Amino acid sequence: MSHDHDDRPQLTAAQAAAVLNPPAGRNGGDLVVESLQGLGATTVFGLPGQHALGMFDALRRSSLRYVGLRVENNAGFAADAYGRITGEVAPLLLSTGPGALTSLAALQEAAAASAPVLAISSQIPTAGLGGGRHGYLHELRDQQASVRDIVKSVHTVRAASQIPSAIAAAWESALTAPHGPVWVEIPQDVLLAETTLPVVSAMDATPRELYPRPELTIAAAHLLSNAERPVIIAGGGVVRSDASGKLRALAEKIEAPVVTTFGGKGAFPWEHPLSLRSWLEDRHTTDFLEDADVLLVVGSGLGELSSNYHTFRPRGRVIQIEADAGKLESNHPALGIHSDAREALSDLLEAVKRRQDAGAAERVVAVLEKVRARIDAQELTLEQQVLDAVREALPDGSPSFWDMTILAYWAWSAFDARRPNTMHSAQGAGGLGYGFPAAIGAASADPTTPVLAVSGDGGAMYSIAELATARQYDLPLTWLIVDDGGYGILREYMTGAFGETTGTELSRPDFVALAESFGVPALRTTPESLAADLGKALAAPGPSVVVLPALLRMFEPTHL
Repeated sequence: MSHDHDDRPQLTAAQAAAVLNPPAGRNGGDLVVESLQGLGATTVFGLPGQHALGMFDALRRSSLRYVGLRVENNAGFAADAYGRITGEVAPLLLSTGPGALTSLAALQEAAAASAPVLAISSQIPTAGLGGGRHGYLHELRDQQASVRDIVKSVHTVRAASQIPSAIAAAWESALTAPHGPVWVEIPQDVLLAETTLPVVSAMDATPRELYPRPELTIAAAHLLSNAERPVIIAGGGVVRSDASGKLRALAEKIEAPVVTTFGGKGAFPWEHPLSLRSWLEDRHTTDFLEDADVLLVVGSGLGELSSNYHTFRPRGRVIQIEADAGKLESNHPALGIHSDAREALSDLLEAVKRRQDAGAAERVVAVLEKVRARIDAQELTLEQQVLDAVREALPDGSPSFWDMTILAYWAWSAFDARRPNTMHSAQGAGGLGYGFPAAIGAASADPTTPVLAVSGDGGAMYSIAELATARQYDLPLTWLIVDDGGYGILREYMTGAFGETTGTELSRPDFVALAESFGVPALRTTPESLAADLGKALAAPGPSVVVLPALLRMFEPTHL
């Protein structure tokens, strides 16, 4: 393939001089930060370590904003949330061995939730690579092998000139649907070695678009247009591809009820006449979905939670739109359409015929009334009171980040997210400690909007160190800690399964005094005063902590 010489970049004399005479004192770390800047990054997360110091020294010479957390896993959660909120790549700078390995649980969550995190890790010096036992600090026989099962792609660097291309390839991979975490690995000596390469300028790493095949759109449109009882399940892919408007237009055109998965919260208006909300862990909803003659699943793999713990058995035709090819038909036979949700919904919207169904809204009301009656029979007024108080206090545009705690499990089913891409949890991988560091990532993305984190006392202890981070960067976030003296959900599970518990009861600090020792204002509240106290905390500048001592219970499951 030949290039026309006229296509070459035309440089001014000053530009040519800058290229030919780059500033002195640059190293491989400078190529890393220059590449990130050239790709459009503005904020990076991470934690310095001995082998990674070349990258961190280069930050000083860049315009990138650095947000440093106290534990690598928390830095990963912060990057995950930044990626979810902005839809942009979130760079995560890590050191070798223990630093890299400590980030893995966060990267698993990013993979499960399709968050575009670009982890750039240092490595031992080049001379030590190859699996020998040289005894370098932080040495692993094969560091990549530890991350390969988690991330979308792995990119290795062995010389300075490879750095920009490796970072660009990783960036493109992270943003190609489905989004996800990627890994770049650079040896210590390559990061520290002086370079005379020209300063990296603007780079192109445009992700590939993922369009549906036209014959599949025609087949899906025919099924939906002629369905008697179509229903739509909207997953996280709808939120990530910014397809909520297309989803609503399609649902209204064919008058199909819509249920959102826990990862798809906010994808469809909660109060809409066709909204089945998110009661997926309820047999009444499961029965309704099974009765559909055509079920359109968009941006969901119908995993454990979305299928009511794999008790869901669809009787009608299933159409599944999914950007992750591995999830197509992974749980149920379907007309599988490998596509970005927005592109597929856009094409479907044009192809379907308008359907009239006067009874659709009434059927939705009937299901929601059955769900309501089932919950009301369990006398769980405290739990609903607390959730209502959180909803009342939280501004509509404020994002919330929920740890793996009983109040979050309630929120998955019963919380009105009000807007797409505002409610996030760790329900993809299910690890503890997500809520507060994730809120730090979101507050870093938009410091003008207050952010809420919700944790139990057990999950909160994973993230206490990040109170120092929130204070250091003066971030506008409020941390609600529901203190029930242990791992509440595990307490319920064990009591139900074995009649007694082991390892669930926890000694814990005075969270109010602990927060105040970090210089973070804190108060203890009650269910009755929660809405007012939380509202005041969210309205105040900077970080704050609200502690609610309460023993919450889960609603009874229907899948057992």
